Amino acid sequence: MSLRINMKNFLITLGIIVLLIIGAWEIYLYNTKSHSPEADVTYEANNLLIHIYYNRPFKKGREIFGGLVPYGKVWRTGANEASIFETNKDLLFKGKTLKAGKYTLWSIPNEQTWTIIFNSEYGQWGISNGEANRDSKNDVLLVDAHALIQDKELEQFTIAIENVGTEQELLLIWDKTLVSIPFTAAQ
Repeated sequence: MSLRINMKNFLITLGIIVLLIIGAWEIYLYNTKSHSPEADVTYEANNLLIHIYYNRPFKKGREIFGGLVPYGKVWRTGANEASIFETNKDLLFKGKTLKAGKYTLWSIPNEQTWTIIFNSEYGQWGISNGEANRDSKNDVLLVDAHALIQDKELEQFTIAIENVGTEQELLLIWDKTLVSIPFTAAQ
């Protein structure tokens, strides 16, 4: 009888501990994600499907590029987890082919040009020990793009895809910086 009561107390205590851990994890995620909420971008045209998952940090009066996001260092291109870029067709970026698949999207911002990096590893948190959590051995495509400074200031980091004539543009916009990376679907 005493063994049954002890087992029952043990299971109740274990259940309470599990619920507390789950609750603490949910609170942690809520607090983390409320400052940089998740976003999904889906682009569909002519049997091309692109999906981007990323987190959207806010400016909050901070100096963004050259400050919060240093020039010349790899950035996870968003907040929290590394941003995910997925395409069902091969894409051409400045004559370079990105094979259909799932990638993390990284960038190296500079004042006038950025390097955009597609990496075959995905599922990792965006930073580790204060540095980008990216293994450069898994980089599959690097492409340079011009950074434009605009008058309008955008409070929240935004990734978009727009049609421009027969091409598409992957847009990265935050603060007063706009980076446009033209691409087309491979034939």
